[in-house]
Amino acid sequence: MELTLNPYASTLILSSLLVAGLSVYIGLKLEDSVRWIVFAMASFSVWGFFYGIELASQTVDSMLFWSKWQYIGLVLAPACWMVFTLKYTEFDTSKKRWIYPSIFFLPIITYLIVLTNDWHHLHYKSNWLITSGPFPILGVEKGVWYPVLVAYSYLFYFLGTVILWRRFRYANIHFKLQTRLLIIGGFFPLIINVFYQLSWIKPYEGLDLTPYAFLFTYFFIAIAILQFNLLNLKPVARDKILEVMTRGVLVFDHRNKLIDFNSASKKFSFQPEQIKIGQHASIIFSERPEILDLILGRENKTIESRFTIDHSERVLRVESVQIADQKSLVLGILVLFDDITEQIKTTEQLKKQAEELTKLNELKNKFFSIISHDLKGPVFGVKELIHLTQNGLVTEEEFLEMLPEVSKNMENVALLLENLLAWTSSQILGEFIQAQSIDLFKLVTSQKNLLNRMASEKSVAIELLGFENTWAYGDKNMLELIVRNLISNAVKFSKPNDQILISCETKNEKLKLCARDFGIGISEENLKKLNEGISFTTRGQANETGTGLGLILVREYIVKNGGTMTVESVLGEGTKFCVTIPEGINPHKA
Repeated sequence: MELTLNPYASTLILSSLLVAGLSVYIGLKLEDSVRWIVFAMASFSVWGFFYGIELASQTVDSMLFWSKWQYIGLVLAPACWMVFTLKYTEFDTSKKRWIYPSIFFLPIITYLIVLTNDWHHLHYKSNWLITSGPFPILGVEKGVWYPVLVAYSYLFYFLGTVILWRRFRYANIHFKLQTRLLIIGGFFPLIINVFYQLSWIKPYEGLDLTPYAFLFTYFFIAIAILQFNLLNLKPVARDKILEVMTRGVLVFDHRNKLIDFNSASKKFSFQPEQIKIGQHASIIFSERPEILDLILGRENKTIESRFTIDHSERVLRVESVQIADQKSLVLGILVLFDDITEQIKTTEQLKKQAEELTKLNELKNKFFSIISHDLKGPVFGVKELIHLTQNGLVTEEEFLEMLPEVSKNMENVALLLENLLAWTSSQILGEFIQAQSIDLFKLVTSQKNLLNRMASEKSVAIELLGFENTWAYGDKNMLELIVRNLISNAVKFSKPNDQILISCETKNEKLKLCARDFGIGISEENLKKLNEGISFTTRGQANETGTGLGLILVREYIVKNGGTMTVESVLGEGTKFCVTIPEGINPHKA
């Protein structure tokens, strides 16, 4: 068979080989369901290659021989296109298993008719050689089966395109270009073929430009697949994956422009209207520089971003993931958003509860230590003194001499018991606050009188300042315990002949009650413990003992009554405890 190459034949042969090579390469990269586009491309390559050899042939017999080879690709291309669109769009064929075999039924019948055309002439009625052009072309008279080939080819291309179009509404914006390119790849060559069938475009009386059109369009589709990873994920599958994700997803390309996102991402965005394809990261995150730096850094990294929305503080975990090719070249960045506000709150709450539990456990241990030592000692001492007196081992005169010291110890025991019972009640039962307006001057005076004997033993003077017409609003029992502990604490750490100032001032509907002593002061370590609510105890100037519960109760009761407590102290110069209490209403003026 003599072959004489010409520009048309050479172009077809070379382009067919190129598209065939690309098809093989791409076929190894794509998954099975998408690989059918490669089979379609390979079919067009077979069609174009052997049509190119036909155009280089010089005789009718030679042309008919190569024509039978080209029909392998010609009859299979529409079928492969149809199968591709069904699989690509995940068309449900589970209940219609006959669909795929039926697609190939007509192509197989057509090819058998082409092979046996010399016996029945159903495809070509007659053939001749056209020599009016620069090279010989096969002239044919169409048989009755030829329109069937054209009809089912057009039908398959049309149905496949309709299936793509119907599924188009499920595709993300990023896949619009992909879908349009596929539709153009199917329609543009068909338009050329329609013009050929109508003899509107038929150079040299018989040259078919359809293979050129198919090879041209699918060459660019192949380049798009390789260059832009086209068809790397089917739109329907991809959209389903993204939309069911509760995390926000943004995908940026190498130019930091947004190329994909899911609907959840707008929930985590500070400017949801800026979430659109093609938008630059610097615009989307203009108000969140830490997230923008994360994207521009192009690293696999996770950060936390805090912001306020609707007067509520939210915490986002933002994770960036590199998108790289096989050569580790970064093609873009994937940004994932997750609202961890509740998780953070739960963690902080658990941490706080653990700290509170530790403190309570320490207080419990201290509680038992107090009962076994500070409470047991004085009570057993009184018991032993009474026993000795009854047995005559201690005379009445000796007993009377010891009585002031016993009385002093019993006062300490009473205060200790009161604090222990109050603390136990607060930890086990909780308190029921009965808030009322209270004459603060009368309350402080009564507590001062209770502690006057303790103060007089150390020659400590207690002076009240600024209590003219001062009414507090709170629970009377709690306020009494607060004042009693503040005064007793000041007496305990005062030196002999010192002075204690109990002052009160009104500001912004709050009473500020302060107890100022000029004793030894508090060390920085113990001052820190006080501010953190940690229990501790130290002995007073006259070796007085304590439990450490008093100031803890003061702080707790003040908070429950809507106030605050502050401590100022200079070691060696004294301490000033101040509490704020809501101001009450003087009933005599109401």
